Amino acid sequence: MTDSQDNTRSDALAWVAGSDAPEKPVVNLGFMALTDAASVIVAATQDFARPYGLTLNLQRQSSWSGLRDKLVDGQLDAAHALYGLIYATHLGIGGRAPTDMAVLMGLAQNGQSLNLSTELRRSGVVDAATLRARVANGEPLTLAQTFPTGTHALWLYYWLAAHGIHPLQDVRTVVVPPAQMVDHLRAGRIDGFCAGEPWGAQAIAEGTGFTLATTQSIWPDHPEKVLGCTRAFVEQYPNAARALVMAILEASRFIAASEENRRSTAQLISGHDYVGAPLAAVEARFLGNYEDGLGNAWRDPHALRFFADGQVNMPYHSDGLWFMTQFRRWGLLRDDPDYLAVASRIQQSALYREAATVLGIEVPASVMRRSTLMDGSVWDGSAPGAYARSFALHALTDPTPTPAL
Repeated sequence: MTDSQDNTRSDALAWVAGSDAPEKPVVNLGFMALTDAASVIVAATQDFARPYGLTLNLQRQSSWSGLRDKLVDGQLDAAHALYGLIYATHLGIGGRAPTDMAVLMGLAQNGQSLNLSTELRRSGVVDAATLRARVANGEPLTLAQTFPTGTHALWLYYWLAAHGIHPLQDVRTVVVPPAQMVDHLRAGRIDGFCAGEPWGAQAIAEGTGFTLATTQSIWPDHPEKVLGCTRAFVEQYPNAARALVMAILEASRFIAASEENRRSTAQLISGHDYVGAPLAAVEARFLGNYEDGLGNAWRDPHALRFFADGQVNMPYHSDGLWFMTQFRRWGLLRDDPDYLAVASRIQQSALYREAATVLGIEVPASVMRRSTLMDGSVWDGSAPGAYARSFALHALTDPTPTPAL
């Protein structure tokens, strides 16, 4: 890879011995075998952390539930994590007692996909209409996602519901670790899956599946993975937390700086110790070049991205709020939480601002952002309770329909 030291601050070594020196110089950093772990992998392996007095002990995990448990139990200090995993853990959803959690920064936007089996394609299911017709005929379908409160579950639910398919009633959903999705599809244990790359691309390469939809078609530039940790880690080691954000911000900026950097990053992360997938499966969608297995190819304007001048990395409060609205929509929360209070506690926007400012990275003026999703609903972080109730398909126990926002 290109020498990472060309991209670090010339005075960065001041962080090693000064008053801002990390209280914990070795950070155990978890990740899953996914393309969107790239900035974490690059930061740990290409010396982006050393100038800030950190050593990153990179540890690949085999499941999101295992990663969560190690974060909560202190075996991992921080991790490449699902947005919804951090929020669910904080709220006590999913079988563990509530634990105060923190989102230090965003790691990635876009870049996930909903994929179906080649067998379904052969039977005539090639788009939303034919899938809906198949479901309406009462033929059982099993679709996999990676974690019950994770982004992939919520993208899958949102896409199905937008096309008139109730995700909790009309299909069966199961949890499968991302790296096992293609194996399960090949074996016929599932009919499709929603997961991060490179597993959608790999299913096409093997001839076992095709891509029905990308998640960026659901929400262009949607929030995806985050750098997550417990709030206790931030409170006990604030300098280490800030230095960690700075190192990964530097790595994110490096990846985005040129196509050459993106290609070298794809080659690095495809290795056995990281994603462990063929370079061809990793690189194309990493660069934004898509094929769907149905004969269509395109350059995606909202492909996986890691930096975008810092727009990816800001821990927007509105992003965290959105995940809570979907927890509420699908019955994972029986009552409305104090949405704003929860997001304000989890999202470490002040710490992020400090780190980004030192690196000369522009910080958005607001912790809220506005987006329009595939069904025309507008999300800007306002009225989260009403937004959760605005959908025709839901699993609310106390539905009070309101006009779509």
